[in-house]
Amino acid sequence: MKIRTRFAPSPTGFMHVGNLRTALYEYLTAKHENGTFVLRIEDTDQERYVEGATQVIYDTMKLAGLDHDEGPDVGGEYGPYVQSERLGLYKPYAEQLVNEGKAYRCFCTKERLDELRANAPEGEVVGYDRHCRDLSQEEIDAKLAAGTPYVIRQKMPLTGVTTYTDLVYGEISFPNEDLDDQILLKTDGYPTYNFANVIDDHTMGITHVVRGSEYLSSTPKYNLLYEAFGWEVPTYIHLPLIMGKTVDENGKEVVSKLSKRHGSTGFMDLVNEGYLPEAIINYIALLGWAPEGTQEIFTLDELKAQFDINRISKSPAVFDYDKLAWVNAEHIKNMSSEEFLKHALPFYEQAGIRPDCYELCEEILKPRITKFNELTDKLAFIGTFADFDISLFEHKKSKSTLETSKEYLTKAVPVLENTEWEREALTEAIKKIAEDNEVKNSVVMWPVRIAAAGVAVTPGGCAEVLILLGREESLKRIKASLARL
Repeated sequence: MKIRTRFAPSPTGFMHVGNLRTALYEYLTAKHENGTFVLRIEDTDQERYVEGATQVIYDTMKLAGLDHDEGPDVGGEYGPYVQSERLGLYKPYAEQLVNEGKAYRCFCTKERLDELRANAPEGEVVGYDRHCRDLSQEEIDAKLAAGTPYVIRQKMPLTGVTTYTDLVYGEISFPNEDLDDQILLKTDGYPTYNFANVIDDHTMGITHVVRGSEYLSSTPKYNLLYEAFGWEVPTYIHLPLIMGKTVDENGKEVVSKLSKRHGSTGFMDLVNEGYLPEAIINYIALLGWAPEGTQEIFTLDELKAQFDINRISKSPAVFDYDKLAWVNAEHIKNMSSEEFLKHALPFYEQAGIRPDCYELCEEILKPRITKFNELTDKLAFIGTFADFDISLFEHKKSKSTLETSKEYLTKAVPVLENTEWEREALTEAIKKIAEDNEVKNSVVMWPVRIAAAGVAVTPGGCAEVLILLGREESLKRIKASLARL
């Protein structure tokens, strides 16, 4: 049997990392076995529909590298792949169940259902009381003749247990008496989510359904529909929750279901914050799935090769932004020079970095950044040189004081004016000053770097700062700083 999975998002806004993980695991489940990955847009909930959200889905999938084999934009033999374009498909199936005595028309008004809930004992959740389940044919014909609106509900078994096996959570059973007679078709003719989902999955040949563990309790309803039609039930893979960490007013760490209060939880938001799409995908893959061995950094192709359903955990996964930053940094380190420059170039141009310094920048910055947008701050000293606090010249570790800084800057200026502006030559020239004066290199390097950069923290050391600034700008700044001292 060839595996067919589907990602079926609703166009209701941005792509949450939980949705993206579901898409990723569906993609990997199919691709690991050379199966088919389908994209289906479930847009029948018109009240929650957000204009432009379908394009967000397409853009996210493309940027994440999750190419679908079938879908609204690429076609396929099981289309249409947009639920609202399949509306004529659902009613005949609902009517089939009515004719077979497995579903019924419910004429109860919204007011009656609201009254049922209002009169329920406090704290008790009351389902539908099956008022229309056993109406006589005469009563049904009369209401239909009068044009009374109705929904179609499934007749759930009143006794016994519905059991199914999930590849992550094992065998799960629910008492049938706890199951409501679910609505299949609404008064407007639109299918409910559960009903359309089952019809679409069956008619599209979906073999494996991957979704969040919040669907564990509603899966019996899906299965009873499959059984009512005599269809084969798909293989289920339910995923653990993704949690987020916050700190309460007492400073205690609190873990709860991931939401916006934990920070950015949308894929595009994370991309806009500077995380690489491939790093986000890598990290999300680890939220609930454990690879064999100790490897944690993966390309998408490596994930396809190594993904194993049997290694998905039941335990909730905690979204850790520090870990995401580390994964992002590792992906940056693994980039080729060409790829690194492609991402870094806008920041170089903004900072005024000369093309002949691109190679040096890569060397000193690649190991030091977790996101490319950090380059803005790290390179800010190149375009900005203000009257910094001269106390920066004082540094215990390098044994620098205002007096020693003034002394060694005075000695450094004529040496630097007569030194080739090349990294090794500059380094050796500064070391020679230290050697001639029998002091540590840092006693000279610290004040030269501070005088040129005007900030305490720079990418690279003294010589690298001088190279990035260039001869003219470096000497101008060093002389200005010396004059202030």
